[in-house]
Amino acid sequence: MGTFRVTIEVGDLQGSRFVSVEALVDTGATYTELPASFLRSLGITPHQRRRFELADCRFVERDMGRCWVRLNGQSDIVPVVFSEGGAPALLGAVTLEIFGLAVDPIRQRSFPVPGLLV
Repeated sequence: MGTFRVTIEVGDLQGSRFVSVEALVDTGATYTELPASFLRSLGITPHQRRRFELADCRFVERDMGRCWVRLNGQSDIVPVVFSEGGAPALLGAVTLEIFGLAVDPIRQRSFPVPGLLV
């Protein structure tokens, strides 16, 4: 599957300050992941710590919080993982689903899809 980057705006919980970030669209990542120092600079604080499996099958624990994200003209509060050690910004599957988006890796774009109520 191809990968591509998008620009998202990340905001504090009050929605008063937003900063643009280029993120790798990663449908294999459950959550959006952003550098811990960047999130803290916006005043975003962790509310829980969770265990995650990495691509190399190792397990790590990371802090999680919530922040505003603007994407494709929409805004919503999403869960976010505080990354460590210079990991790239990732736009994960949960955020894509919150925004009602699917991914076309060939055309390197996201597009709206209807939600499911079954």
